[in-house]
Amino acid sequence: MQRVTITVDDELMLELDRIIAARGYQNRSEAIRDLARAGIRQAAEALDKERDCVAALVYVYDHNARQLSKRLADTFHNHHELSLASMHAHLDHDSCMEVTILRGKADKVQHFGEHVIAERGVRHGRIVLVPTDVLIKPHTHADGTAHECLRGPRRAAHERAPWRSPRASRSIDKLSWGDGNISRRPCV
Repeated sequence: MQRVTITVDDELMLELDRIIAARGYQNRSEAIRDLARAGIRQAAEALDKERDCVAALVYVYDHNARQLSKRLADTFHNHHELSLASMHAHLDHDSCMEVTILRGKADKVQHFGEHVIAERGVRHGRIVLVPTDVLIKPHTHADGTAHECLRGPRRAAHERAPWRSPRASRSIDKLSWGDGNISRRPCV
């Protein structure tokens, strides 16, 4: 790691200290690193719309809105190449929440998410894009097979789940996107 010294005005430092306290950071360096990463991701999204990304599209909608469920289903079917998985939850008598994982070129994913959020009857929505070139790391397995798996700065779920046996962790599938096609491959 490199040590960097910066000068910050008092007002900005107070705001940063509020964020540190609210989020429970151990020190200012951790907070500044996280904020810098978020700023870099945001700048990258704005600069390169042709970049590959994954995204989380989260929206709350009125399930009684006329034809909304049909319009949303048609929209997702018409853009099936962008959608990897969805989760649906009933929040109350009138409201549902959907969380959808998307993958594709940043401009297409962003446009698709904005289109869904703009549908009449969608009350709230947000899309969060993450460039995949930051997350995809090539690696080789014990059997010699090599491929690229989606990996974040944190370890994979089966690597950070100490309660799972080594046998159980071998059976967990990872998605491989290195060649542009999705394929399930067991991680051993």
